[in-house]
Amino acid sequence: MVNKNEAPRIAYFCMEYGLHEEFRIYSGGLGILAGDHLKSAGDLNLPLVGIGLLWRQGYTTQLISQDGRPYDIYEEYKYDFLKDTGVAVKVCIRGRQVTCNVWLVDKYGNAPLYLLDTNLPENQEWWITDRLYGGSGEDRIAQEIVLGIGGVRALRALGIEVDVYHFNEGHAALAGVELIREKMEQGMSFETAWEFTRRQVVFTTHTPVAAGNESHHHSALSNIGAYNGLTYEQMTRIGGDPFNMTVAGLRLARNANAVAQLHGVTARRMWKDITGAAPITAITNGVHRGTWWDPRIRKAYEEGADLWEPHMEAKKELIAEVRARTGAQLDAQALLIGFARRAAAYKRSDLIFRNPGVIESLLQSGRIQLVFSGKAHPLDEAGKNIVSNLVAMARKYPKSVVFLENYDMKIGRLLTRGCDVWLNNPQRPQEASGTSGMKAAMNGILNLSTLDGWWPEGCEHGVTGWQFGEAYEGPDQDGHDLNALYRVLLEEVVPTYYEDRAKWLRMMKASIDMSHRKFSSARMLEEYVSQLYAPAVALPQAAATA
Repeated sequence: MVNKNEAPRIAYFCMEYGLHEEFRIYSGGLGILAGDHLKSAGDLNLPLVGIGLLWRQGYTTQLISQDGRPYDIYEEYKYDFLKDTGVAVKVCIRGRQVTCNVWLVDKYGNAPLYLLDTNLPENQEWWITDRLYGGSGEDRIAQEIVLGIGGVRALRALGIEVDVYHFNEGHAALAGVELIREKMEQGMSFETAWEFTRRQVVFTTHTPVAAGNESHHHSALSNIGAYNGLTYEQMTRIGGDPFNMTVAGLRLARNANAVAQLHGVTARRMWKDITGAAPITAITNGVHRGTWWDPRIRKAYEEGADLWEPHMEAKKELIAEVRARTGAQLDAQALLIGFARRAAAYKRSDLIFRNPGVIESLLQSGRIQLVFSGKAHPLDEAGKNIVSNLVAMARKYPKSVVFLENYDMKIGRLLTRGCDVWLNNPQRPQEASGTSGMKAAMNGILNLSTLDGWWPEGCEHGVTGWQFGEAYEGPDQDGHDLNALYRVLLEEVVPTYYEDRAKWLRMMKASIDMSHRKFSSARMLEEYVSQLYAPAVALPQAAATA
């Protein structure tokens, strides 16, 4: 257990936070993880504060048009629960001073979260904190200047003392540039300032695909103001040319981590040629039990009572919500499979439909039902094509397939409590973690997944859920995994559901046994404190006060 009196003081930087569906400053898994991180820090009373941006238009409200194509709309959100700290800081964007108001969020039992906001009348660049992941590459740099450089300055203005700066994903790397600038302003050389900054920083990497790790041309960095007093040569030493935000995070940190054990192997292989990078360990993600574990399921589990009755209550709630949103009437007695995540090619959302000769009869008979949800990035046409394909399947099989538009935390909560099976079929090894499956497992929903992300750590085939594909990586992975999916679905999942309720209930209990502690964010935070945050490295007084 964490001894909060011995824990270092942590500042946690992230571009997005998913605390509640009403607070629309998140897009998906990264933000939900950050929200769960802060909630568990609050539960454990750890000396941790979050730093982020107040996205006035959030990510996107993504709806489905009559022709089945997703489209995006944006509206301005106002939040009356935000607390004005009375603090404002300035950053330089394109040679102009931009004022950032600092707001406090502590409504959800979370550790304090401070959000910077540029949406002010005096700013020409008011738009910077307008839309999460919106705009061009230069817009993103401006947002990262506010998060990183502005975030450090906000901590100073708030009088918050920090031992460890945690950069959750490369978006926060410019905070390290600000820490170096502070020390150089005190008279340190660049090399010494960088050395002492590394003692203060830890870094979490997420994206296990090299092309998905953000990079910028130095001309753009310099023009917008990201150099922050450093030179081209110094910035290149940190992030390379082009400037890679993940490389910068690794070179600015003393310790780094991946977010599942398999992801650790992948990340170490990806970044093995980066000189001066922090060693990458693995701390598997977890989810916040108070947010994601249905209290009825938890009560039945802890009392040793029948799990089926509370499960069916949650399932009927999901079915009622599906009917209210789409008009579709699903059958509470039939097997219900859920699939909800970001629309990206490697996640293969439509894999199960790729052999109609196998799947069509199951859908037409209603023997299996499928509920999908997910968003594509507004500029990702390939992702939008995936969503369109899922909508087309829902229209082709209206009694058995549903697509819920505008995926958010509410839909995620309903699905990870109310389905019978949680389907996940990423191309191995491209899933960093996949926390939705942890939420499902905690509620006794049985995972059916390829052995990617967290699932190799949780899967005991036929006991806690099922795997398919046997961790295959090679030619025609799609065909191999599709055949394996059908085999396990038809020979194990469907017969167990309809013919062996006693085994299904044993598996539900085993799933909760496996997940409720091992894959909780409380366990995750304890590992961050013991493995990544502590021991905090003592700095000379001049560096510590910078």
